[in-house]
Amino acid sequence: MLIEPSEGPAFAVRHPGGTSDVVLVCEHASKTMPKALGTLGLDPAALASHIAWDIGALGVAERLSDLLDATLITQRFSRLAYDCNRPPESADAYPERSEVFDVPGNHGLDQRERSRRAAALYVPFHQAIDTLIDERLAQGRAVVLVTVHSFTPVYFGKPRDGLLGILHDADQRLADAMLDAAAEARMEGVSRNYPYGPEDGVTHTLKRHGLTRQIANVMLEIRNDLISGEAGQTVWADRIAGLLRAALDRLNHQGGRRHA
Repeated sequence: MLIEPSEGPAFAVRHPGGTSDVVLVCEHASKTMPKALGTLGLDPAALASHIAWDIGALGVAERLSDLLDATLITQRFSRLAYDCNRPPESADAYPERSEVFDVPGNHGLDQRERSRRAAALYVPFHQAIDTLIDERLAQGRAVVLVTVHSFTPVYFGKPRDGLLGILHDADQRLADAMLDAAAEARMEGVSRNYPYGPEDGVTHTLKRHGLTRQIANVMLEIRNDLISGEAGQTVWADRIAGLLRAALDRLNHQGGRRHA
């Protein structure tokens, strides 16, 4: 058993009965390591850094959940144990190295250990999302999927000056509408597929839950120095809530929210 009963479930749900069409997901919400994995050979500074979690993303996602009355599903354990935005067959789901950090406890994992981690962390998390979305679709409700992430302002020594990335895979309806709303609001520092894109393998959650059901979906990336504290999280949640409301109004008007 990877997670002891005292550690609680792999995921948490906020506003399970949310009235919004938006379903929020935060795959990298926590830096908590399962006790069974110890520190994976990392020091406290590394375990608190962006390699272990998306700094500030949980605070923004929770604020968005409250503002929109949207259900939020979050992963409760570090992406170093299992990166829930990667499928079990991906080596990046169990990163041996993250940016400049080696992760000794992830070196040379055999299939049994990979399967143990996937079963404990990936499977219940994504099953919870599947269940929520499918129940709502069965009820005839519209569903929009929004995942919340953050990125480090310096990566491999290279500064990143953007503020907010709006990412999509093959379905760009919601991303287009949000980018249009950002342009109309004259919001600076907002870019498409920044600082990553689908070619970097970062859209697994969108593909598994959004593309397969033809529901509008988007992945948000906020620069983490902007949201490391509560004040910044509030500011950016308010901004993103405004973009989402405007974008959903636009999609409703166009009749393009549910199906491609």
